[in-house]
Amino acid sequence: MTMAALNILYQPWPPTPSSLSFSNNNISFLTQCNAATATINSKLLSLSHSYHFSVLSSLHGTNRPNSSSKLSSVPTHLSKSGTLTAGTGCSWMQDNSMHHNGAADSECGEGPLHSAFPAKAAEISSIEDLYEFISSGPLMNNLGLAPEAVAESIDKWLAYGLHLCRLFQLNELDLSVPQKVRIYHYYLPVFFWCEDQISQHRSFYKDGEDIPPLVIGFSAPQGCGKTTLVFALDYLFKVTGRKSATISIDDFYLTAENQAKLREAHPGNALLELRGNAGSHDLPFSVETLTALSNLSKEGMKMKLPRYDKSAYNGKGDRADPSTWPEVEGPLTAVLFEGWMLGFKPVPVEVVKAVDPQLETVNKNLEAYYDAWDKFVKAWIVIKIKDPSCVYQWRLQAEIAMREAGNPGMSDDEVKDFVSRYLPAYNAYLPTLYAEGPKGSDPKHLIFVEIDEGRNPILGN
Repeated sequence: MTMAALNILYQPWPPTPSSLSFSNNNISFLTQCNAATATINSKLLSLSHSYHFSVLSSLHGTNRPNSSSKLSSVPTHLSKSGTLTAGTGCSWMQDNSMHHNGAADSECGEGPLHSAFPAKAAEISSIEDLYEFISSGPLMNNLGLAPEAVAESIDKWLAYGLHLCRLFQLNELDLSVPQKVRIYHYYLPVFFWCEDQISQHRSFYKDGEDIPPLVIGFSAPQGCGKTTLVFALDYLFKVTGRKSATISIDDFYLTAENQAKLREAHPGNALLELRGNAGSHDLPFSVETLTALSNLSKEGMKMKLPRYDKSAYNGKGDRADPSTWPEVEGPLTAVLFEGWMLGFKPVPVEVVKAVDPQLETVNKNLEAYYDAWDKFVKAWIVIKIKDPSCVYQWRLQAEIAMREAGNPGMSDDEVKDFVSRYLPAYNAYLPTLYAEGPKGSDPKHLIFVEIDEGRNPILGN
């Protein structure tokens, strides 16, 4: 085995931010591709003789989360009860005989390792094809990921891609186009952008200073895959030696008792009858939790992350028992904060009345949400959809898949009723979010990712 190949394989983990250069200049894409050719050919020459099973095994032998941890099963959608289930509702994962073995049909996790890298020079074009595929992604230019930067860090793209294949039980030797798109055009570009945001955040602090975690907000409609995206990013942070925590706006819903009081206080308002819209969250609890997470900057500091049990009270939900909350330990590098209405801000009363008169109270409630949620977020990822009606279709697909798998799921009519309580807010607030971004957001720390009906990226910023 050549020394050049060993040098590529044994890159320091986690990779240093400097190894992923982000370009902000105006060099044309074609020029950058030409400049990258020599670099990628050099990498390919080294790769062609040396990526074998034993070396890849050593690559994954350290800094990998224990397979018995929570990372060993992947959430692909939420059941009616709020339980994260695997193997259904995620069409991109279901192509091309992707599973390594039969067990993967019921549980996603880290599977047996296959070499994704050819040992024969005649097959090396497949890696070059992958490089070209990565460079053609719709997010690359707007995230500052120039082809030359991809060529310089191609080994990391390959290694991280292999990690995600293991996580989602995909056969990396035979990825379908949807699987390649999801990994190399979506998850990994967003991960590298997050890494760059973390590097910028940490550069403001001096050596020896406590550095608070960067809170990254994910605003995305229900059913568009944000939970799986956040899960993948959290996993990649862990395999690269970073500590991160995930939290959802769902975890801040009112207790069942207080939700009942809210319903009684607004009789006849279907938008406040059940959890979901602004007004159904415990904002002081949100502030307390996000403040504690932001202060989790020292070794040995611990806290429990609140969770919400959607199955309680016959699906009406309640805050989960604190004894079941997962524990997180500092120092945290990042907090991944996600939600369907994260970043929403009030609009003129005449706008909400035109959408749905019941929204007027919700709009008033929304005034308090910036101080409770959004001001904690320092980097934003806003996932855009063209038509909010997609939410209904995505939710229906997930529930049908659950029913077919023998799990409890909502009927078609129940799905329609469920989504109808959210659509007015989407219609009222998404246009402003997409046009202006969240309140207080900095364009340098904000990306928009537009996705199609298949939940795949089609445009960036």
